[in-house]
Amino acid sequence: MKTEDDTVVIDRVGRAGYLTLNRPRALNALTHAMVRRISATLDAWEEDPDVRTVVIRGAGERGLCAGGDIRAIHDDAKAGGFASAAFWRDEYRLNARVARYPKPYVALMDGIVMGGGVGVSAHGAFRIVTERSRVAMPETGIGFVPDVGGTFLLARAPGELGTHLALSGASVGAADALLCGLADHHVSADVLPALAADLADLPVPEALARHASAPPPGELAAARAWIDPCYGADTVEEILERLHAGGVPAAKEAAELLLTRSPTSLKVTLAALRRARGLGPLERVLEQEYRVSCNTLSHPDLVEGIRAQVIDKDRRPRWNPATPQEVGESDVARAFAPLGEGRELNLG
Repeated sequence: MKTEDDTVVIDRVGRAGYLTLNRPRALNALTHAMVRRISATLDAWEEDPDVRTVVIRGAGERGLCAGGDIRAIHDDAKAGGFASAAFWRDEYRLNARVARYPKPYVALMDGIVMGGGVGVSAHGAFRIVTERSRVAMPETGIGFVPDVGGTFLLARAPGELGTHLALSGASVGAADALLCGLADHHVSADVLPALAADLADLPVPEALARHASAPPPGELAAARAWIDPCYGADTVEEILERLHAGGVPAAKEAAELLLTRSPTSLKVTLAALRRARGLGPLERVLEQEYRVSCNTLSHPDLVEGIRAQVIDKDRRPRWNPATPQEVGESDVARAFAPLGEGRELNLG
């Protein structure tokens, strides 16, 4: 079993500090201890003049990070505990810190980058994807809602692409991650080690100039012809109607995918995205996400969704309510209800 100290490997080479998420068998899923270790290291490196660039990457070849430790969240939610709220409080503070970090923060987003993995990468100054990258916020599939600043990022994607990705939880490759503003540069996976090595000696733009290349073609730019009009609707029910009625096979497939997601999560996610567009900076959106996450912790769909996808793996969640039509306005409003004095996340 890995200890807290080796789940994030910390290295210093030349001008760069390297943070390597080191739980490859768990797809480098984040634990609370990992979040604290990353945060403490960033604090130390901010004051260290010899560290001019920070690089975050994942151990193994499967991905940077598949998200948070949702088994731990399942157990906490089932027990009615408070550990998840404490984890999210520190995780979201880290997400905001990454976005405002005063030194170049380079995220190597190779392979799977989902949920919490997006939070420690896609807010950075330099976000590098490869042809193996699969980037997603898949929370509606487990009865949860996009967090870690995901609603901030997706609310700012072109047209309604962010709405499609947030509701469906679909993953995107390199070109579409670039299109949606989730990444900045593409580097072939086979030269990623050379880029990481060059960052020890060169400023980030010079290192990228040596290795950046055009990504393989994406899919979402052409799909905007049906995504924008369908997901521009005001309600989940109307989005589903438009997807089914448009006569586009890909749109019908998207509708069928949405129908497998938690109806409550779909409605809360749509509301969170729409609100995020008007909240301003990342900190305000993270504060909203914290409120929603904590309120969702007690909703039965979270335990049920994780059970179906991760614990029992039967892939047959029994959502409650079972359809979008059964989710009322009061159910959605409950997700945004104040947590009470002393319990809110305040990022200043």
